[in-house]
Amino acid sequence: MEKDEQRTVVRKKDKALLAALAVFALVMACIAVVGILLIHPADATTQGQAECDAVRVSGKLPGRIVRFYVHEGDTVHKGDKLVSIYSSTVDAKYYQAKQMQEAAASQNQKAEKGTRDELKQSAYNVWQQAIAAQTIAEKTYQRVENLYNQGVATQQKRDEAKAAYDAATAQVKAAKAQYDMAVKGAQQEDKNASKSMANAARGSVMEVESLLEDQVLVAPCDGEVSEIYPQEGELVAMGTPIMSIAKLDDMWVSFSVREEMLNDLPMGKEVPVRIPALNNQATTMLVYYIHDMGSYAVWQAAKAQGQYDSKTFEVRVRPTVKVPNLRPGMSVILEKK
Repeated sequence: MEKDEQRTVVRKKDKALLAALAVFALVMACIAVVGILLIHPADATTQGQAECDAVRVSGKLPGRIVRFYVHEGDTVHKGDKLVSIYSSTVDAKYYQAKQMQEAAASQNQKAEKGTRDELKQSAYNVWQQAIAAQTIAEKTYQRVENLYNQGVATQQKRDEAKAAYDAATAQVKAAKAQYDMAVKGAQQEDKNASKSMANAARGSVMEVESLLEDQVLVAPCDGEVSEIYPQEGELVAMGTPIMSIAKLDDMWVSFSVREEMLNDLPMGKEVPVRIPALNNQATTMLVYYIHDMGSYAVWQAAKAQGQYDSKTFEVRVRPTVKVPNLRPGMSVILEKK
């Protein structure tokens, strides 16, 4: 009798458990159905990032950073002083080049001016002495020639007088050539060479001066100092970037989108966007750049049939009106119509 009662109690408990499980399964099924009917998958968000062009400031002068006139975050205008650089090596080269220029200029001036007056006078005197000697030799030759014709002088004496006269004549020509050379000064070729050397020396000075122009670097454009790389006192080489200036007045936003979205983003179209960092501020921007990002940015099809590989394109948009406080790195959401 007691065993029958125990079996009855067990059967009641089993039925109650099965009933509870059935109710739980029914509730879960209802929740799933309601979720399927009411919950829709959200559209994929197209997110971009604000960017701007940046100019790296560098110079031709290798040297040591002496002083920064600006700090990171400062707003600068074109022509403002940014940094001062000093190089003792370049200063020494400049001094050397100046001395070489002065020496070459003196040589060129000497060549252009010609022979000194004292040398010209000396050459003239030698020429005049040669003329006097020629005159005496000519008279002597004429006397000997007359005596020879009269049969008084020998052939030997006549030939000696003639040779002396010819030698005196040649001496006059040589003295005259020396005098002409002294008057004319250096040859034209020598003058040209001297002038070229002076110009080359001037070129060396100009080269060093161009380096010294970068002793103080100035801002090449308006913008904000976004980053300064070296510290005061550090050495920098020629062309080493010293700081970057962000051109905040020329902001743009870059989106990476699949090619099937390009139909909604044609060139020149104004699209609505919002900026979460600026309290979801809404504005419009103009599409001005579309470019294939290359084979490394391709969405591969998951199935062999019915799907295709989709390339990724970079689309850039520019604000149609200036957006205050928009900064590089901020997220921008492309709104869907």
